[in-house]
Amino acid sequence: MTRRAFLHTTAATLATQTLMADQTTEPAVQYKMGIAATSYMGVWRPKDTYEFLEHCHTLGAAGIQSAFHGDLAKIRARAEQLGMYIEGMVPMPKGNDTGAFEEALKNAKDVGAVAVRSDCLGTRRYETFHSLEDWKEHVAESKQSIAAAVPLLERYKIPLGLENHKDWTLDEAVALFEAHSSEYFGSCVDFGNNIALLDQPMEVIKKLAPFAVCTHLKNMAVEPYQDGFLLSEVLLGDGYLDLNQAVATIRQHRPKVRFSLEMITRDPLEVPCLNDDYWITFPDRNGLYLARTLRFVNEHHSSQPLPRVSHLKHEEAMRVEEQNVVTCLRWAHQNLGL
Repeated sequence: MTRRAFLHTTAATLATQTLMADQTTEPAVQYKMGIAATSYMGVWRPKDTYEFLEHCHTLGAAGIQSAFHGDLAKIRARAEQLGMYIEGMVPMPKGNDTGAFEEALKNAKDVGAVAVRSDCLGTRRYETFHSLEDWKEHVAESKQSIAAAVPLLERYKIPLGLENHKDWTLDEAVALFEAHSSEYFGSCVDFGNNIALLDQPMEVIKKLAPFAVCTHLKNMAVEPYQDGFLLSEVLLGDGYLDLNQAVATIRQHRPKVRFSLEMITRDPLEVPCLNDDYWITFPDRNGLYLARTLRFVNEHHSSQPLPRVSHLKHEEAMRVEEQNVVTCLRWAHQNLGL
């Protein structure tokens, strides 16, 4: 089924959610929260930024966070017509090679982006590195990339939020932001990632909030498994996070920061924190981090099985992915004022 055909099908089956297949139709509700393209990384994986913008408009979203693909002038004009914000997803420089990064910043300016988001590691630290030396090499390269990026951010006057992407522990991330006093370099605060590195969820929000440039708003659920615990993005009302407190904390420090939904529909992630290999790149973590995280998991484990979608056929998985985004938008509107 094509994406356009899916929109028509979804419009019929989710009529109560006011999904509109006709892109010229105004949404029944205009939310204050945007949507990150990674909310669709499981099934749809949107490539065309204009199409993604239009689709998010039909859902009533306030904006998008996305990579840039397509006619930038057309995307900007449409976003301005709709009153939607755009945040970009851009790659960090490769060491001192800033060519691709600078081109991405130029595109961000051309499309009217209010901020950009990036990360230093697109994978997970405990799955990617199998020696402390390799991790230290990555750290050195990442710090070099950040140092090369900051002057360009200041030149183009566009803020970048570096995501806590299951790579930097909370203390490491805070140290990175404190090392650069630029108003154009800060955090894309992901609400859920750092429990995978044994950081306490609300402590992450509180300590990253002063550096917030953009966000990935989500809720999480956990359950024990033999090698540690399982971690899932879940519907906003179903997880362990106090989202009202989280949003209020960020607004207190950065009242102009936009909230972008990242509801990833996928099977649970394994966090094998009871395996020796997990600890290779964490020489400064001790048993206290493990003990309090496992205690948190036991106290907050999901009362129902974590969602699993890999067994679904493509069209059904697409429907579930879309339903999850719509449900989260409505919940945030009703419970968070977003």
